[in-house]
Amino acid sequence: METAERFRAAVEKRDLTALDDLFTDDIRLYSPVKFTPFEGKPMVLGLFGVLLRVFEDLRYVGSLEGTAETSADGTEAPSAILPFRAVVDGKQIHGIDLLQFDGAGRVKEFTVMVRPQSAVHALGQAVLAGLVADGLAPAPTA
Repeated sequence: METAERFRAAVEKRDLTALDDLFTDDIRLYSPVKFTPFEGKPMVLGLFGVLLRVFEDLRYVGSLEGTAETSADGTEAPSAILPFRAVVDGKQIHGIDLLQFDGAGRVKEFTVMVRPQSAVHALGQAVLAGLVADGLAPAPTA
């Protein structure tokens, strides 16, 4: 799928402008560190700005294509899975990005899964700090 290849190239180049062109306005991103999705292009692009700073040595290591049911409406959509490796706060992360596309080939749903649990925790802390620093989330209260 052409969009998956373009997505991969944009992430590897850390190019938020290219990502903007690939996302629907109402994109939903399901994260391993938050129960509810990040919703809408401005929020998801803001999150990607943080992720691209937090992930060190991010590299995609493969690609699988097919279809999968979306979370938002349960319809089956063209999809791509991109396995990746990265380092966050000194911890090695293994993960997958599941991209689901609309009829025009833009990403309408995005799910991230990572392991191990200690890496999920490190990622959650780093992402929250970045979102707070960028004014996209309130500072946690004690």
